Amino acid sequence: MTTIRDVAQAAGVSRATAARVLSSPELVAEATRHRVLKVVQELGYSRNSVAASLRTTRTGRIIVTVPDISNPFFSRVIRGVEEAAQKAGYAVLLGDTRNEREREEQYADMLNRREADGIIFLGHRLPTVLATILKREGSRAPIVNGCEFTPSLGVSSAHIDNAGAGYQVMQALYRWGHRDVGIIVGPADSPLTRDRLAGARKAAEDQGLAARLMIENGDFSIESGRSAALALFARALRPTAIFCFSDEMAIGTLAAARYLGISCPDDVSVVGFDDIQMARYIDPPLATVRQPMAEIGRKTVELLLDILSGRQTQPVYATLPYEIVVRESMGAVPGQSTAPL
Repeated sequence: MTTIRDVAQAAGVSRATAARVLSSPELVAEATRHRVLKVVQELGYSRNSVAASLRTTRTGRIIVTVPDISNPFFSRVIRGVEEAAQKAGYAVLLGDTRNEREREEQYADMLNRREADGIIFLGHRLPTVLATILKREGSRAPIVNGCEFTPSLGVSSAHIDNAGAGYQVMQALYRWGHRDVGIIVGPADSPLTRDRLAGARKAAEDQGLAARLMIENGDFSIESGRSAALALFARALRPTAIFCFSDEMAIGTLAAARYLGISCPDDVSVVGFDDIQMARYIDPPLATVRQPMAEIGRKTVELLLDILSGRQTQPVYATLPYEIVVRESMGAVPGQSTAPL
């Protein structure tokens, strides 16, 4: 078993200094402190001591990483995080990772260096640094995920039932009489894409219409929605409805329809996902899945505080409610007057 003497020797400091880093790190020079903590991590020394250090030495800061800060969906989640963190006396350090692994690792390393008390990541990848901390600390690791739920990560999460939402949207379209439905998905490695598509496919299978689904790829952006919609409209059999896995892609789809002189909802119905603020104000107002964005943010902070206080000993997977919002962009299949049941 690794001892404090081993840590001191590897770090080139005295035993007293090594022990002081774990008990009273504020009394040790920053460079020395970082060197000792790095050795502690590498040698896996005294897991309980490191966990105690995490619990008792507080910075009053929480890190939140977001894949794309320009996405209005995340702005609402972040607002919820800010509200809950400020109420609990914590400041929020915001990191825009731009979906880049290197940036994700850089922000994660701030937790490893004890520059924050915990981290909330709103993407789907668990940085290597966080995986190391999670392996060392288990359920005590102050790490929480928001939005993109993956049980195998083993961290607490706040999210909605994306598969259920995908299923319900397709059911609604089928009730309106649609049979040829296009779907614009997000990135293939995203749990959001995985779950929403699984739900949509299940609804199609239940109706015996799985073979008639038309799927195009996007990346949740307006531009990708427009490109994917143009591809769908160019097919010999054009969809009568398009389900987009983000409101931004749905807005891009509406732009493509206008460009081609295709009327919504007379010629094609369009449904988005998220219910961002602009969804209700575009023309036509966008049917969508309303996520409790601010509440997701507040819940991630609640989960993190429970870990920091020791109240939470196992990962908690908080599934929050969603709502299908029917607006003017969704209607009956062209040429019919079918109404939803």
